[in-house]
Amino acid sequence: MSDIISYLFETKAVKFCEENKPFFLTSGSISPYFVNTHFLYGNEKEASEFLSYIDTLLEDRVNLPKKVFEKVLAQYESNKIFKYTIDAMLKAITDNVDVNEIDYISGGERRDWYFSNMLAYLLKKPHLTLFKDMEAFVSPYDFSSTEKITDLSGKTVLNASDLVTAASNYVRSWIPAVRNLNGKLLWTCYVVDRKQGGTEVLEKEGIKTIPLALVDNSLFEKAFELGVINQGQLEMLKGFYDDPYTTMRNFLIEHPEFIENALQAPDERTQKRVKLLVDGNLYNL
Repeated sequence: MSDIISYLFETKAVKFCEENKPFFLTSGSISPYFVNTHFLYGNEKEASEFLSYIDTLLEDRVNLPKKVFEKVLAQYESNKIFKYTIDAMLKAITDNVDVNEIDYISGGERRDWYFSNMLAYLLKKPHLTLFKDMEAFVSPYDFSSTEKITDLSGKTVLNASDLVTAASNYVRSWIPAVRNLNGKLLWTCYVVDRKQGGTEVLEKEGIKTIPLALVDNSLFEKAFELGVINQGQLEMLKGFYDDPYTTMRNFLIEHPEFIENALQAPDERTQKRVKLLVDGNLYNL
């Protein structure tokens, strides 16, 4: 088993629900697992603190790239899990792309920046910091300066990312941002592919995809072998992988108390997500 899978489990970057207690997602839908790839920064605490730090920088877009880079460089030099992850992405890129053909490395707001800045530095490529409103800033590989960029003049771009689910951020922001600058987004390397259609979306856009790990039945079986999950959890995960809607709908029918209990949850976030599920009738109950 590769170390990247071990580290996904060790850092709880991939976390499985307790039996019969699926997680609520932001959309109001439910899932037997969730993925926080940025935990590979070292651990949940450090990753969350770094994300909060990034949030404090978002209004200062010119100085943000350098400040983010300083943090990830220090972490790369001191944390074996983060260093392994970055080095694995670097190897995946050099194994699959002629690096001489890459003009820029890009990363989108916010979790991409855990990975893209370091990769730009190691590959000695200028970095594009992309924001959700499609504004873009360019920095040399050492992040010694940053300025807004308005034209890429046909240059090629590889985007480094934490996770691909349905590729909605790519479709909504990263792809059009690069195209609006007259650039070509030709490749993307990401740590985890949730196998929920995003890779196919990207490939239809003409983007070569380079994932490190797949969330699929083989990953679930490894978790079972390691004692991370039990047989009941494994069966739900496999069912979810094959047909997420039907598996979760059947679960809710068989466990009507799940929604009732969730509505009594003390935290506002869970109650809000339950309401989305119920009001939107997401599972046609």
